[in-house]
Amino acid sequence: MANEQIGIQLAYVVAAALFIFGLKFLGSPATARRGNQISAVGMLLAVVAALMDQGIVDYSYIFAGFIIGGAIGAAASRLVQMTAMPEMVALFNGFGGLASLCVGIAAVGASAGTFTLFTVVLSILIGGVTFTGSIIAWGKLSEKLGNLKALPNQKMVSFAVVGGLVVFSLLFIAFPGGDLWLLLLVALALAFGVLLVIPIGGADMPVVISLLNSYSGLAACAAGFAINNNILIVAGSLVGASGIILTQIMCKAMNRSLSNVLFSGFADPVEAAAAIEGEVKPLSVEDAFYVLEAATSVAIIPGYGMAVAQAQHVVNELRELLEKNGAEVVFGIHPVAGRMPGHMNVLLAEADVPYDLLLEMDEINPRMDTVDVAIVIGANDVVNPAAREVESSPIYGMPVINVDNARTVFVLKRSMASGFAGIDNPLFFKDNTRMIFGDAKETITGLIREFD
Repeated sequence: MANEQIGIQLAYVVAAALFIFGLKFLGSPATARRGNQISAVGMLLAVVAALMDQGIVDYSYIFAGFIIGGAIGAAASRLVQMTAMPEMVALFNGFGGLASLCVGIAAVGASAGTFTLFTVVLSILIGGVTFTGSIIAWGKLSEKLGNLKALPNQKMVSFAVVGGLVVFSLLFIAFPGGDLWLLLLVALALAFGVLLVIPIGGADMPVVISLLNSYSGLAACAAGFAINNNILIVAGSLVGASGIILTQIMCKAMNRSLSNVLFSGFADPVEAAAAIEGEVKPLSVEDAFYVLEAATSVAIIPGYGMAVAQAQHVVNELRELLEKNGAEVVFGIHPVAGRMPGHMNVLLAEADVPYDLLLEMDEINPRMDTVDVAIVIGANDVVNPAAREVESSPIYGMPVINVDNARTVFVLKRSMASGFAGIDNPLFFKDNTRMIFGDAKETITGLIREFD
């Protein structure tokens, strides 16, 4: 028995090491796939060791869950569109929180001590908030909830819910035999997740997804303490810490604090920025080709519009043609482009764009003055010069990719509609900007035909 316990603990240590190495490899697009594979092996080892640690387990339920869950995961990963990937990540976070909530409830027992009950409360609170908050984030990202804003009297309701959570948490710990306190605690935790995410604007969803990912890890960590499982504590801590770090990176990229992102929806409405007027200069695909043919340096700035048009493959084909024509081509990636962290990196990696051509915002901005043509594909807010020039703009001070400093800017859009943040973009009226209206994939395909 002692040898078996030593083997289990050793398996936990190996699994934890694999998680750490997996996270390290996830830090680069070139090694991200390997990082996922290493982490998956670590998780399999952790699950097997945890089952052995429990002693007598009905494996029929375990295998049933493995088969059903594996089938759902495999089907989802195959069928999900790249445009829907942010919504899937939100659901992953949510169900991770729900699992931790269920583990916390299962840990309640007559012999549970004060510390165990405290960790149960944490797993229920964080897990419940993560679950319903992620469902709301999924609804906002998929636009199934429309432009849902803060509820009437949201501040008062939120304060009341927080007060109820504190009171019922104390009552549950003081009187653990009462199921009423537990049920009220679960209900309020689920309600608070809804209240927390509903007021947050759609443009802040990349930050929210990253934060909810961190919450799911913290909930797992609390559940690990509740059932005294070391590997769950370690795994949850790693996810929680990495999620917080990524959240901070996202906030820095938007020049906003996390509190501003989370609670700006509770603030009093601010006066909208004045509408930006000017003359738009449209350009045909044929004329755009002649400009690109003479270019020696091209920067491509992708955004969510590229994902919607599923244009990443033709974008890579255009890159190859430009390089054969003698142009240097790079991609400028803004940290919050798209609907989730790394969204553009995933799309371009799927199209086999070389990783060394993907430049972060801080890398591409200093060289934008030397770029002959900057091609903006479906991006809006992350290239909006109002962040530098218009003090009344809601995004004033946010770091953006300075495409307007390029000699010529092509903006590929379906229409003059504002971006996800609902803010007008003075870039469209700049003297060096040309608008190419239409579906991005069809436009780029037309440019490819011109090269051929």
